[in-house]
Amino acid sequence: MNRDEENTDSPMNDICIKTYTQGHHTLVAACDCELLGETLEDGDISFEVTAAFYDGVRGDLALLERHLQAATTANLVGERCVDCGKRLGLIDRENVLNIGSVPHAQFVLML
Repeated sequence: MNRDEENTDSPMNDICIKTYTQGHHTLVAACDCELLGETLEDGDISFEVTAAFYDGVRGDLALLERHLQAATTANLVGERCVDCGKRLGLIDRENVLNIGSVPHAQFVLML
């Protein structure tokens, strides 16, 4: 998706989305915007939600859905992002890891 074609100026855009493409593979990294810059901790787990990895464009759930439909791999952090992946059938509930109270999930489609 072309960043110039996406409206990222709306205050309703509460999802950070960054897309990486290599060959035929597309990785979508997305997080709920309020988690950007946070370090999630739970026992031995320390997970940084960095702008360098997650912050490409700001969008809403509809934009995230479009990106996920084109993805072969995704890394999702936060209630809204993980719920979106579950609604699309890309994430199974039993494969969601909660880091503290924040859900995190990944998927890989085998081509």
